[in-house]
Amino acid sequence: MPLTARQLNRATLDRQLLLRRAPLGVSDGIRRIAALQAQEAASPYLALWNRLAGFDPADLDAAFATGTVVKATLMRITLHAVHAADYPAFHGAMRTNLRAVRLYDRRFTSTGLTADDADALLPHLAAFTAVPRTAAEIEALLESRLGEHGRRMWWALRTFAPLRHAPTGGPWSFAGRAFVASTTPPAPAPEDDSLRHLALRYLEAFGPATAPDLAQFTLLGRPVVRRVLQSLTGQVVELDGPGGVTLYDLAGASLPAADTPAPPRLLPMWDSILLAYADRSRVIPPAYRPLVTRRNGDVLPTLLVDGHVAGVWRPVDDGIEATAFHPLDEETWHSLATEAAALATLLAARDPATYRRYAHWWTKPLPASQVRILG
Repeated sequence: MPLTARQLNRATLDRQLLLRRAPLGVSDGIRRIAALQAQEAASPYLALWNRLAGFDPADLDAAFATGTVVKATLMRITLHAVHAADYPAFHGAMRTNLRAVRLYDRRFTSTGLTADDADALLPHLAAFTAVPRTAAEIEALLESRLGEHGRRMWWALRTFAPLRHAPTGGPWSFAGRAFVASTTPPAPAPEDDSLRHLALRYLEAFGPATAPDLAQFTLLGRPVVRRVLQSLTGQVVELDGPGGVTLYDLAGASLPAADTPAPPRLLPMWDSILLAYADRSRVIPPAYRPLVTRRNGDVLPTLLVDGHVAGVWRPVDDGIEATAFHPLDEETWHSLATEAAALATLLAARDPATYRRYAHWWTKPLPASQVRILG
């Protein structure tokens, strides 16, 4: 029998630790869920708060400070927080794409600089960032070598060079413009080995999934994704999905029952489950997708009810304002209020008005069925 859409939804929630908070530490938790989008500094913290029992933000502070968790540009050419053990392979898998989006961009090529010029600077950049450096310091180094083109070279290198962001303090570890520090990965593995590692980790954290889903998660080309999946015979199995689509999953991976209860959650901006699939109806009802993912790519903090997006939330002076896109029953509102109270406590200790610069989205029309102040 083909897997149903509801079974896929519950599989995602299970593997992303959203059916129940897991009694795991920060590094083990991130290892389980593969990657957290981190372009907004608060989001990895709120993502883990939704997933880990007894989550202490100080533990993530420490993981970033020690390099146990790495924040770097990776999948979708976007900042992610990943386990240090995954970083070398994830970077190796994405490196060709990361190079291409900068080194073949007219903003780089119009300077007369070449890919060879960029590669020649990598050893110097690695030596210079053996201790944390600011972006301004790195630009100054490159301008001393390249003159006016140094800034454009940094624009390219900061995307594909093996660099991680180093904490600078603030409520979410990375305040203002982050420092950048070199990583010291082992000798790069063959690209195909890195691609296979990334594909297996993706399926472990987000499967079962289609080849287009993996392509969406990474922005790797679909032919590359299909080739990698086909090379994993024996480790990956094919399953039938809704509408006859072919799904891939780890051999022997468990799937929760379709009727497994899914508790309400208040997900952060750009939560991974909202971005990990080509078919986002697994989690977001199609009518709600343009409300949650705005035209410029901002993905708002969402209410998750019965495993699906049901609205959005934001911090306000009195707590957490929840906007539901359809009517919710009182039991659900009670559960959301419990979550919101705990979230408000977390934010109060760090930054009560987090996501403040996105408040303008609430001035745009939202089809609010119900709006309540919670927490």
